[in-house]
Amino acid sequence: MSAFPTIDYETIFRHAPVGMCVSHNRVIQACNDTLARMFGYPSADLVGKSFLVLYPTLDEFERTGARIVPIMSAKGHYSDERIMKRANQELFWCHVSGRSLIHDDPHAAGIWTFEDLSAKRPVTAELTPREREIAALLVEGKTSKLIARQVGLSPRTVEMHRAKLMRKFSAATSSELVHRLVGVTG
Repeated sequence: MSAFPTIDYETIFRHAPVGMCVSHNRVIQACNDTLARMFGYPSADLVGKSFLVLYPTLDEFERTGARIVPIMSAKGHYSDERIMKRANQELFWCHVSGRSLIHDDPHAAGIWTFEDLSAKRPVTAELTPREREIAALLVEGKTSKLIARQVGLSPRTVEMHRAKLMRKFSAATSSELVHRLVGVTG
């Protein structure tokens, strides 16, 4: 029997088919070429940069960071789909998953993956930062009441944002809105 070859984790990280990075206090410490290409940066330009450069606005960066903390503190990992921003300012849907390496401080150190969903879910309407946040939570199947609790708004305010999203996406029902948000035509 032959021995298994030594596993080269650096090569696996560099050539993984999904974007990957290691972070410290929401600053990219290392990233692979897939992540850099996805966001339109040279790899070296992302190292040492805050995750803020990947978000459409400072407000979305801060709110997402705050939303992640209790979930990562409880589970040690986090995953969602959200709208992110490329270097050329193009917005796109992205699946983001992360794992905290320090249980008591979720942002202290982490491993994150990013998957570009734009081929199957294009961003087709001009959305405000709050509409992007609510759209991402609707895609997760959350109710207005749960979204309101999670983002610190009243259920009525969430319903107003949902109504605006329905108009922007020409959706007659909430179900139709979610289908349009995820790129399902029907």
